[in-house]
Amino acid sequence: MAAKKTSTSEKPKNVVAAARRPSRRRGLHGGGWELFKTIAGTVAIFLFVRTFLVEAYRIPSGSMVPALLVGDWLFVNKLVYGPHIPFTSVNLPGYADPERGDVVVFVSPPQHDQPHDLTPTLVKRLVGMPGDTIYMRNGLYHINGIAQRLGYGAGQPGAGGDHADPLFVWQKPFEIRGSRFGAPPAQPTLDNWGPLVIPSGFLFMLGDSRYNSKDGRYWGFVPRQNVRGRPLFVYYSYEPNPDSPVPWLTDIRWSRIGHRIR
Repeated sequence: MAAKKTSTSEKPKNVVAAARRPSRRRGLHGGGWELFKTIAGTVAIFLFVRTFLVEAYRIPSGSMVPALLVGDWLFVNKLVYGPHIPFTSVNLPGYADPERGDVVVFVSPPQHDQPHDLTPTLVKRLVGMPGDTIYMRNGLYHINGIAQRLGYGAGQPGAGGDHADPLFVWQKPFEIRGSRFGAPPAQPTLDNWGPLVIPSGFLFMLGDSRYNSKDGRYWGFVPRQNVRGRPLFVYYSYEPNPDSPVPWLTDIRWSRIGHRIR
């Protein structure tokens, strides 16, 4: 009996080869998943570094001239004083404590005169520690009765000079009377205020350019847990130039790049 011929259209399939051959759909799906994992991993690393290690910060005002200039971009060490966990009130331990004279980045106490930005992140110089008695007389800052170096900008062109401000009223509960430092003025002014005692767990900040700085004289003491880091160095800087459409490209301060902040 003759064997039945097998039609070419009915040739047996190679099941093993078919199983080994990746389908087009599987290839596309696998490639998309790998791309997603790569992007997600990159974002996770970025967020970890930004939250716990280093963050970029831009200087928007001249309150810290000459240490920092408008148009400076800084890297901020967030690990030094203890990184802050976002959306919580928890700060992790750091490897150092803030010291008098440090330039620090911190979250401001509430500034009710600017509700559009109630608690901005600022950079100032730490000039008062817990327990210090601080005051100013004729623009000269004192710590525990010892006069400190005048802040840069005192008497410079454009300085506003001594004046009172309703925001200074926060000082009243912290004023001390009958001390060897003299009586506080009836009305605190920019150049004449205190003596005040800094409470435990709080710090006092001033700008280096004292007449161009809205600082602790206006909004008070900074809670220690508000400190976010210490600037490391300037990684990019340009001169703000209203006559140039791209000052960030045409007016780069090359000499500032790599400048360490002190």
